[in-house]
Amino acid sequence: MPTSTVDPADPVFRRHVGGKLAVASTVPLASRDDLSLAYTPGVARVCEAIAADPALVNDYTWVSNAVAVVTDGSAVLGLGNIGPRAALPVMEGKAVLFKQFGGVDAVPICLDTQDTEEIIATVVALAPSFGGINLEDISAPRCFEIERRLDEALSIPVFHDDQHGTAIVVLAALRNAATLLDRKLGDLRVAVSGAGAAGVAVTRMLVAGGVDPKRVVVCDSRGIIGRHRDGLTGAKADLAETTNADGRTGEITEALREADVLVGVSGGSIPEAAVAGMAPGGIVFALANPTPEVDPAVAARHVSVVATGRSDHPNQINNVLAFPGVFRGALTARATRITDNMKVAAADAIAAVVDGELSADAIVPSPLDPRVAPAVAEAVAEAARRDGVARA
Repeated sequence: MPTSTVDPADPVFRRHVGGKLAVASTVPLASRDDLSLAYTPGVARVCEAIAADPALVNDYTWVSNAVAVVTDGSAVLGLGNIGPRAALPVMEGKAVLFKQFGGVDAVPICLDTQDTEEIIATVVALAPSFGGINLEDISAPRCFEIERRLDEALSIPVFHDDQHGTAIVVLAALRNAATLLDRKLGDLRVAVSGAGAAGVAVTRMLVAGGVDPKRVVVCDSRGIIGRHRDGLTGAKADLAETTNADGRTGEITEALREADVLVGVSGGSIPEAAVAGMAPGGIVFALANPTPEVDPAVAARHVSVVATGRSDHPNQINNVLAFPGVFRGALTARATRITDNMKVAAADAIAAVVDGELSADAIVPSPLDPRVAPAVAEAVAEAARRDGVARA
């Protein structure tokens, strides 16, 4: 279990005193008339209207701009299963990012259960208060089933950010890295280190974006995933059938032999010798936080482009580039779900923000770039309409 010493003078702890969120009214409450309009008796008329036509909830409540940020505390950052209370500072931070970058109101909901059925039932019961559900820091493989079943049960977007937010930004970064190096996505040989929520989603997103699945090799803690492995189920079984066409076996070193791209989402450590075995002019995305799988300085000795998940290195692959705009666009379109095409559109929009500004140290925009969320939102809303899942 992680341990930490509380230092009230530490600026980190000072910043979190009292939490990072508050509720603010959007209407005046300064007079008797204000009260009668916002609350009784006026509010009863709005309730009756929504009871007669439930779709009006999108017009006359906050639902069309509200997202629930839901976790069970089972896979928080790189800290592991630290529980719902310890997860709350992260969920508050996520809600602040939603508001700052997407103009979306988000509510942290930390559930004191890690039972799949209880989580699904609870979120379904809470759903009428929200226009979207952002699942966060729920461990694999439960996260796959939870997202799938909520997506089937609800008529609002459900998005597991640890999977899809990371995957969207990785695709955007790889598009631009390939452009910079004059390469085509379909020609790249890709090794993915990690087959948890992020690794599975990254692999699927790269394939949806144009990477050839036959040229992808995925590794988990037991080594390369392929048809040679017994006992694989679920997402890993799917990966075994669709990737690793060369039938490689062994560990990450073998997966990286002559690879053009390494995407690290494992939290493990990859030796320099393995990176040295990559093809010339390679790309390394070492995304484990706070300690990348490969030290950026070490990776730079062997490849042309390096990215991490850290803000103190160039090319930060940060989910904040994706999720505020994705939900802003989905809510604007009143989408019933988030499709693969919406995710690819988000990746394309992120990549396009820095089109013409590319360098080896700038393949993605800064997380603070104000152009990103509006561009992503517009692209996602348009894709929702093309896919027929928009209601506005």
